[in-house]
This record gives sequence, C-alpha cells and structure tokens, in this order.
Amino acid sequence: MGGRRDSATRGAAPGDGAGMTREEVLELPVAIDVLTAGRAFGLGRNTTYELINAGEFPVKVHQYGKGNRRVLTSELWAALGVEPK
Repeated sequence: MGGRRDSATRGAAPGDGAGMTREEVLELPVAIDVLTAGRAFGLGRNTTYELINAGEFPVKVHQYGKGNRRVLTSELWAALGVEPK
C-alpha cells in the first residue's frame, strides 16, 4: 500500500510535514535542527525554509556558524503550548 503517510504513521520520514506527537516533542534534545522544528509544527522542508527566509518561522531560529541553524526546544515547547510534567 503506497500513498501519503499521515501523522499517526510511526514510520513518517523527517521533513515530510507529518507532524509529531506530544511525546515525541517532549523527548527532543535541548536544541534541534530547523527541519525537526518545522516537523513539530506539521511543516514540510520547503515551507520551513520559506518561513525562515521570510522571518516568519513560529519560533526564533538561532544561527551558529555558516548554515547551522538551531531552535531551542524550550522555545518550541512554549510556541506549541507543551510543557513537561
């Protein structure tokens, strides 16, 4: 059975816009790459980069060196309204 994966599919590929569960978001390390952050918002690769380049990504993107962009997980949690118990 081919076709598009939905967010309930455990085998969803990173950057395919499938989204993440609350548990997956809470298990993220302290800082993550922008594609993982985009996936947490249900965004695909192209939309993630378009929003970053337009300065409209939902959370602050931190630049570390040339081409190395990260999002702090605590800021992602705040934007998603998720907090660890």
